[in-house]
Amino acid sequence: MYANKYTFEVGGKDKSKKQIVGIKNAWVVKDDLEYPVGNDLPLWIFGCLY
Repeated sequence: MYANKYTFEVGGKDKSKKQIVGIKNAWVVKDDLEYPVGNDLPLWIFGCLY
């Protein structure tokens, strides 16, 4: 998913970062995360923004 100048790769808790290597402003959105770690964002954060 591409939103303005940010790229989001959405997947489960085992999703890797290999698809976003070399892309600026790229984030992996994962299910089953409690809090953000590095470039990994929990999926529930996007629910709070709705």
